[in-house]
Amino acid sequence: MRVLIADDHELLRDALVAFMENEENMETHTAKDLAEACALLDGDYTYDLVLLDYNMPGMNGLEGLKTASERNGVHRVALMSGEATREIAEQALDMGAIGFVPKTLPAKSLVNAIKFMAMGEKYAPLEFMTAEPEPNNHPLLSGLTERETQMLRGLTEGKSNKEIARDLELSEPTVKLHVKTLYRKLGVANRTQAALIARDQGVF
Repeated sequence: MRVLIADDHELLRDALVAFMENEENMETHTAKDLAEACALLDGDYTYDLVLLDYNMPGMNGLEGLKTASERNGVHRVALMSGEATREIAEQALDMGAIGFVPKTLPAKSLVNAIKFMAMGEKYAPLEFMTAEPEPNNHPLLSGLTERETQMLRGLTEGKSNKEIARDLELSEPTVKLHVKTLYRKLGVANRTQAALIARDQGVF
């Protein structure tokens, strides 16, 4: 089996490769961002599994998952993250990802998850998918409504108003209204500034 692991953290890539190389009949390739991963996918190799880090450069939220999945010959793409929420994991699975792997998994469990997915088995840890989400008590969110918080999360994930509207089953004008109020409360002029503030302060 051949696996492509794409992550911008060199230490994690090297650790996963070391673990995977100890498994029989397992060949591992790596990439440091989505562009490098796509170059490999467009090259001479086919992969039994492509494992993408949700937060690495080029991903733009779940758009990167879609981009990789549409490559010729790629049938199994999974998401890996140390920060993504259960909601993001569920969206990834709904988009056709074969699995979601939290980076908090023990090494042995992580290796087993990769092997399962490479063999065509869907994987998402039950504990993660059924855990009650912890309330986000970040000070920046204290003055925002639940809807405005959802808007800010969407902007931070690089989503357009249309994508946020689709995800939340709202109309685009409604989203535009919430986003405009969000800008005023945050004291910003556009979506880029709002996303930067949220990222810089570690809101999500």
